[in-house]
Amino acid sequence: MRVPFFIAKRIYFGNNEDKKVSQPIIRLAKISIAIAVAVNIVTVAVVIGFQNEVKDKVVGFGAHATIFRMGEESAFDAKAMLDDDALRMTVLQTPGVKHIQPYAYIPAMLQSYPDTVFFQTNDIDTFQLKQEVQGVIIKGVDASFNWNFLSSNLIKGRLPDLEEFNALNEIIVSEKVANALNLDTGKIVRGFFMRQQPLMKPLQVVGIFNTGFDILDKQLLVGDLKLVQELNNWGIKAAIRIADTINNDDQLIIYADVTGGNGNYRYDWGEGFSNDKGFTFCGGKDTTIRLIASDYWSYLRGEDDHTLPDTAYLSIKVLGEKNLPCAPIHGSQLLEREFLDEEGFHFKLHFDGGKSYEIQINDGKGSHRNYIGGLELMLDDLQELDDVAYLLKRKVVFSEDWQDYRLKLITDEFQEVFLWLDFLDLNVIIILTLMILVSSINMGSGLLVLILTKTSMIGLFKAMGASHRFIRQIFLSQIAFIVVGAMFWGNIIGLSFCFLQSYFQFIPLNPDVYYLSAVPIELNWWHWVILNLGTFTLCLFLLIVPSMAVARISPIKAIKFN
Repeated sequence: MRVPFFIAKRIYFGNNEDKKVSQPIIRLAKISIAIAVAVNIVTVAVVIGFQNEVKDKVVGFGAHATIFRMGEESAFDAKAMLDDDALRMTVLQTPGVKHIQPYAYIPAMLQSYPDTVFFQTNDIDTFQLKQEVQGVIIKGVDASFNWNFLSSNLIKGRLPDLEEFNALNEIIVSEKVANALNLDTGKIVRGFFMRQQPLMKPLQVVGIFNTGFDILDKQLLVGDLKLVQELNNWGIKAAIRIADTINNDDQLIIYADVTGGNGNYRYDWGEGFSNDKGFTFCGGKDTTIRLIASDYWSYLRGEDDHTLPDTAYLSIKVLGEKNLPCAPIHGSQLLEREFLDEEGFHFKLHFDGGKSYEIQINDGKGSHRNYIGGLELMLDDLQELDDVAYLLKRKVVFSEDWQDYRLKLITDEFQEVFLWLDFLDLNVIIILTLMILVSSINMGSGLLVLILTKTSMIGLFKAMGASHRFIRQIFLSQIAFIVVGAMFWGNIIGLSFCFLQSYFQFIPLNPDVYYLSAVPIELNWWHWVILNLGTFTLCLFLLIVPSMAVARISPIKAIKFN
């Protein structure tokens, strides 16, 4: 054991008259260091927890980066883009990209079903029908979507089963939306969607979540990507129809019923594309009619751009007298239909003289399944976002194949949130610096008091030939004992607070302001070790200057004074 450390230990743990003088100052220094350590631990734990919680919530609803078509500032309003396997492969092969998932958004108005409220007015029983309406955005996802965040915040029900076709109308809503519309799991809510003609579609609530991130909880719902693709009216949907009347030549009128695209349609009935929307027909043999429908843009420079086409079929089976004309019974121009299914796609047409057609209509599945709103990218590490973005821009944005696509980072989509979180780092530095500085000043005062109370001992050591460094090591070692003891209690207080807040969350927050419902806590062992070692080292370093007061003490005056 080194001699200065041994002497400091005897002085610190000993009991002498000098302690009565220095004890109040030393106790104050201990309290200041303990408070500083506790405050620093809590500050670091709260700020790190706050930053990570908010980032996890923002990323949990979306992704680290998004690829969508140019022309819109936000991914919420992106144009439809073709789900390109080559693009997916290019993105996945980029270093740092861990996962990729398609998405699509559509705005909607949700309306609850009428709720009857009974009450009395002037002793008369009466009732009132109550309905709530709320605007939302439905996010469509497929089976590749990462449900970890939403499943961990699911408070009731289950997630949509996107593998099942029956899950097409299943959605999960936030607790705020559920409370506003009086919804519960298993209930049906009516969704109104703005298209060329407004559409109402019943949606089934299968789950309720609460993330505490009110900025998105209030407006974002999650459902099946196939539902959003269909409701957005992307792509082309082809169908073949038979008019209810015949022409003057006793011919059926067969025409194309096409929706989606840009409205400029072209039709292929088997002989190439043309502008012929339909034709007349009265055959004497079984026939299958095929229609391929597409839209088109015509540019002055000669280029042609179109939506992916769709194909529909109509099968005609001739029954009875096959060579008779297609004249309606009773001499009317209207055709009589004998429906063979509930949907009206399988039916019979009966003509005068005993001839009949058995019709089977097979509408196209629609090419909307080939279009998405964009691709969401999850990275291995959020800290590598800028580096990965640089590589993606070179591969995608600046390429000839996808030059009308753009890349938007989560830090750009929620720029205000991330700027605010980055600003918290400056607050942490200021708090840590101030607390360590105040505690070091108090400890410096305590060191000077220790030196003054030990003036005779210093003079004696100097008379015996001890160097200034030797004597300073004694006092710095004694201060080290004081700092370690104070840090111990500071750690007990700080860690206890973190533990209690983490498990009981007794300090709430306003989620409308802070995006969280309670003060978050996150502190790993590396942060704790670095914080304690940094505090201890910095305190001793700042006390080197006050310890130099030893050099100003004269041994002759000190011994004579004694």
